[in-house]
Amino acid sequence: MMTRTLEEQREEYKRRRFIAMPIAGMVMWALIGIAGAVLPEQVAALCLFIGTGSILYLGLFVSKFTGENYLDRSRPKNAFDSLFLQTVAMALLVFSIAIPFYMLVPSSLPLSVGILTGLMWLPLSWAIGHWVGIFHSVSRTLLIVLFWYLLPEYRFVTIPAVIVVIYALTLMVLEKRYRRVNHLDGE
Repeated sequence: MMTRTLEEQREEYKRRRFIAMPIAGMVMWALIGIAGAVLPEQVAALCLFIGTGSILYLGLFVSKFTGENYLDRSRPKNAFDSLFLQTVAMALLVFSIAIPFYMLVPSSLPLSVGILTGLMWLPLSWAIGHWVGIFHSVSRTLLIVLFWYLLPEYRFVTIPAVIVVIYALTLMVLEKRYRRVNHLDGE
């Protein structure tokens, strides 16, 4: 078996769809927002912790239906899959910032977790050579901060709503990008 160069692996990686994890993120943040609307803040915070911690697992499940199948061991190893797993680990490590901040200011949780877990989109933009991850991280951050200040009494509802909208836009861009790079757009 011939070893592929890093650039060959990157080109292969670029041709992937990348929608399973954003679908999972969108579903979980929607549930988090619903919990924020109907549950006391302490319970909504618990739902936020559980929900964001479950995105990876839901994404693994969804990937079976999107054709991505992240658990397919027959696919050749790709160094950019390791980069993605490193960004997931980075997102988990940011809870070390979010938890102490939450203990001091409970309504900070959607702000800190929403922004810090959205940072993992920046390396994806570089890896696939597309602006969508930069758009996701930057717009998510700016809108989360804006709504955190504008509607402080609804932080557990509006911030998840912002994240869901950003995910929806990101999914549209990712699907269009996928069709273009794989020549599936009818041209």
